Amino acid sequence: MKDFDDIESGDTTTHKNLLVVDGLNLAFRYKHAKTKNYAMQFMETVNSLANSYECSNIIVLGDGGSAFRKNLFPAYKANREDLKKAQTEEEGKEFADFLAEFDKALELCSLRFLTIKRKGVEADDIAAYIVKYFTDPKTHIWLISTDRDWDLLISEHVSRFSYVTRKEITFENWSTHYEYDIDQHISIKVLAGDKGDNVPGIEGVGPKRAHTLLRQYETAFDIYDNLPIPGKQKFIQNVNTFGDQFLVNYQLMDLLTYCEEALLEHEYEIKDLIGEYLCI
Repeated sequence: MKDFDDIESGDTTTHKNLLVVDGLNLAFRYKHAKTKNYAMQFMETVNSLANSYECSNIIVLGDGGSAFRKNLFPAYKANREDLKKAQTEEEGKEFADFLAEFDKALELCSLRFLTIKRKGVEADDIAAYIVKYFTDPKTHIWLISTDRDWDLLISEHVSRFSYVTRKEITFENWSTHYEYDIDQHISIKVLAGDKGDNVPGIEGVGPKRAHTLLRQYETAFDIYDNLPIPGKQKFIQNVNTFGDQFLVNYQLMDLLTYCEEALLEHEYEIKDLIGEYLCI
């Protein structure tokens, strides 16, 4: 991977791949660097990444929250709301200024790239929809995000680049990043939960213990179907009391399966936008 800070902007029209950018996630790069007027740099970074990965098509995604997940599980990301409430007045203003600059960045990007942001829809779900319905064996999709949830979208034709770790996560190098197979990723997440998104996991079960369970039960669905599973260990008791949260977690975390529902009434509009942009 080339260092995109050192790549000059150029013409991507002869390139064939598709770049999908987690816009707000990338914007935090500038917040952490305390860069205030970053809109132009943001667009230049997107263009540089497109050149680096030979992408002629570029889709930048905004984030409008998830009405789908909030309706399903009201505590979803409630921890982030608590952090906002704990902000000082100065911190609140700084964050508001950051979001206003992000809106400027999206406006700039919309002049050159397909830019999508809809109220009640997370960028994760639009990315999943793109991967699910617009993957072409002749085209590689590069996802730009530090969010490991997007690894649920990785396949032979889809990879992710993290600007923080400066690493690429691909179908081919999966085993260098994870100690379990790629098809077990969603089950691991269902069992372990996600503290960052306030999605509960089974107490006492992290990725390693979840992997151990999956050696006996192939998926989290299989564990659910066999409840109560035998065992005297405390974590097994916790598994047996997790109950219907298994099914809730699948809906909260399985991006590919539930992306249509998560796009709400915007699905067909978004489908048409992407199809027109990609000339499909």
